[in-house]
Amino acid sequence: MTPDAHFQSHYIPNTEQEQAEMLATLGLKSLDELFLDISDQYRNPFLDLPAPRSEQEIHRELSSLASRNRPLNSGPSFLGAGSYHHFVPSVVKAIMTRGEFLTAYTPYQPEVSQGTLQVIYEFQTLIGNLYGMEVANAGMYDGATSLAEAVLMACRVTHRQQIVVSERVAPAYQQVIRTYAQAQGIEIRTVGDWEPEVNANTACLVVQYPNFFGEIEDLSRHRQATRQQGALLVVSADPMAMGLFNPPGHYDADIVTGEGQSLGIPTSYGGPYLGLFTTKGQYIRQMPSRLVGKTVDTQGRTGYVLTLQTREQHIRRERATSNICTNEALYALAATIYLAATGKQGLRQVAELCYHKAHYAAARIKQLAGYWLPFAGTFFQEFVVQCPADPATINRRLLEQNILGGLDISQPPYRSPLPPGVDRGMLLCVTEMNTREDIDALVSALGEFSQ
Repeated sequence: MTPDAHFQSHYIPNTEQEQAEMLATLGLKSLDELFLDISDQYRNPFLDLPAPRSEQEIHRELSSLASRNRPLNSGPSFLGAGSYHHFVPSVVKAIMTRGEFLTAYTPYQPEVSQGTLQVIYEFQTLIGNLYGMEVANAGMYDGATSLAEAVLMACRVTHRQQIVVSERVAPAYQQVIRTYAQAQGIEIRTVGDWEPEVNANTACLVVQYPNFFGEIEDLSRHRQATRQQGALLVVSADPMAMGLFNPPGHYDADIVTGEGQSLGIPTSYGGPYLGLFTTKGQYIRQMPSRLVGKTVDTQGRTGYVLTLQTREQHIRRERATSNICTNEALYALAATIYLAATGKQGLRQVAELCYHKAHYAAARIKQLAGYWLPFAGTFFQEFVVQCPADPATINRRLLEQNILGGLDISQPPYRSPLPPGVDRGMLLCVTEMNTREDIDALVSALGEFSQ
């Protein structure tokens, strides 16, 4: 077979002559030359696939693979860092898996999509109330991309190309922000002592609430610093914490985003999740994604319709605020069901359980010899512990006792924002799912490493 033979396929629409013309324009002699930057092992189009198998054989093989997994409910888990083990009421799955919801796609035709549009409208209302903001969109991909879109929006609103990001924003979120910003010519300044860094060139200050280490930061101070310089305050907030603490809207935040996984969505190996996005009404035209509105038809009947669609497929590309092509509609439904079923008091009760159980665990661990808590401020459901031994070693021992430990933050990119002297840090998370017995078992296991 010639080097280019595998490219001559019936599934490629252009002819050999057209390919030759394109190669000539690029100054290349062959299609293989076009892909030289890709290693041979990844350019080989021939896959060594096994022989076809029956449905029964496939079921057996997949069941065997699945049996190697460790179900989250098989033992206590204290791992958080952005994906949290919360209770999901049965009503969530019962409603969201109904055929009319499970098979619905983007509601382009309102006359046949009233149910889906109403769900999104209710979702927007609930999330706006939860964050104390005036406007919420129909949802984004996840918390990280929501925050990155907020940064781009802040630059459009202020006409500035510099952002200041707190180093205590989740490292993964910071990476996504850099990915989004690199092609936009946006300068990113990641700082610990953020206040002196906000200046007249700053488009926004980006903070997390609670931050990656579980601390509740003083948003009023952040708001004051940004207001003095004409910058926007962008906050990534855990929606579960809103059941207990004042929402960012209370502090006059400009854009508030978040990860909606806590609201009735299982951890699922890290996704798919649900991005939350809210802002002030004055910035609505710069908001990405879509917005569902409520109106009446010519007969006075209530109707729902997409009133704002700012993606490039719907309007002139140069006027588009984002190229996000959809929203996580099914999980927006899950969050809507969860919030409606839980209610204000239920959400507060869950948040209180997370708070008090986490503080009970922290108080007990702090009594162990060799363990101490480097942060003294208020925290929600996560907290950092300095360990007397390597966290990876401790986690292996915990797993032997069927306990999923915390996140090892002793290595980059987690270590740099930690206070001096914290070189064996572990980020522990306690939610309403952890019983007193679970916490006592964790403390007992950690005590084996006490010094």
